[in-house]
Amino acid sequence: MKRSTTLIAATALLIASAAMPAFAQGAKQTVALTEINPMTLATGYRSSKLVGATVYNDAKENISKVDDLIVTSKDSVPYAVLSVGGFLGMAKQHVVVAASALTVVDGRITLNGGSRDSLKALPNYSYTY
Repeated sequence: MKRSTTLIAATALLIASAAMPAFAQGAKQTVALTEINPMTLATGYRSSKLVGATVYNDAKENISKVDDLIVTSKDSVPYAVLSVGGFLGMAKQHVVVAASALTVVDGRITLNGGSRDSLKALPNYSYTY
């Protein structure tokens, strides 16, 4: 008798909990959507095409390569991580510049006023993740 009472109580509890709505935990999320003009995007560059690209200076000298692009949640400015120096991937230094400092001139990514020495003088950047 005691066992059947426990079984009935457990079944009633299971049915009652299944009938209750599930509530999400945490704060309700909201997303602000903004319409983007496709013509604006047509003037930009895909990150998949920039990463690995050679960076030249005004004199059309090869000064570095784009190693990565970083976008932070606090800044609206994307950053470019450039690799400078090294031989066969060894002893290269990573430095960071604002992506807006890079322009495309004659189909080449250009850092106006840049040189290998000026890039090597920047603080070394190391990935933290």
